[in-house]
Amino acid sequence: MAAGQRKARTALFGGTFDPIHNAHLEIARAAVSRFDLRKVLFVPAANPPHKSDIALAPYEDRVRMAELACAGEPAFEVSRIEEAIGPDPQQRSYSINTIEKLLTAGMGDLSFLIGADAFAEIRTWYRWEDVVRLVEFIVVDRPGAVYQIPPGATVHPLGGLQIPISSSAIRQLLAAADKSVPVPAAVLRYIRAQGLYR
Repeated sequence: MAAGQRKARTALFGGTFDPIHNAHLEIARAAVSRFDLRKVLFVPAANPPHKSDIALAPYEDRVRMAELACAGEPAFEVSRIEEAIGPDPQQRSYSINTIEKLLTAGMGDLSFLIGADAFAEIRTWYRWEDVVRLVEFIVVDRPGAVYQIPPGATVHPLGGLQIPISSSAIRQLLAAADKSVPVPAAVLRYIRAQGLYR
């Protein structure tokens, strides 16, 4: 059930951000505007449990690209809270661990900014009941994505956004040296300089 009055002023926006792109920023801006958020905290995942079969760009590069993309956006902040997890593939970046770390650090009430397709799989997450208990959700509508709200979850739909491309499609464009890649200019320069996604 959706709550009528929100209390969380900070939204956690987790993901691989491999790479971060314009649609990520559009989502975050819309969330700030529609839900009166003070901050969107971008949290690049160190070792995402649901993408263990995908070769990611190094964590440091993904964090740096997020920092470049968020520069000049007063409500956006990039967190390295998962940096301590390190490169060990056995140590997964579970959302509940990140949430608990942020709450322990005094972050206050949190929303979790998430796509409808990912939210549809919430019951497969590690300790998902605790995730539902500790945060509200801002769920970004995606074409064709259908989800059920777990008992006790507070969900605020975020619709009306055009999200025409995914990170995987962007990686394909980059590999093909396409000239029109929908990422911030500073991110594209970084990708080219570091030789990522060739």
